[in-house]
Amino acid sequence: MNLTKAEEGKEYIISRLDTEDEEMNSFLFSLGCYSGEPVTVIARRRGSCTISVKDGRYSIDNQLASAIII
Repeated sequence: MNLTKAEEGKEYIISRLDTEDEEMNSFLFSLGCYSGEPVTVIARRRGSCTISVKDGRYSIDNQLASAIII
């Protein structure tokens, strides 16, 4: 399951990143999205969602959210 299907307010553990795009992979890693890291979907908007990773909150589009497998 990926973050686009995650329930709001529930903490999940990232199992892997499902992308072959090295730039996208590096960007997600810079946000703190990597295997074993907890992530929470705070809110959903049309075409994007707000997530909490480590001590930060980020708004990511659905393409990035679908690459984060929980």
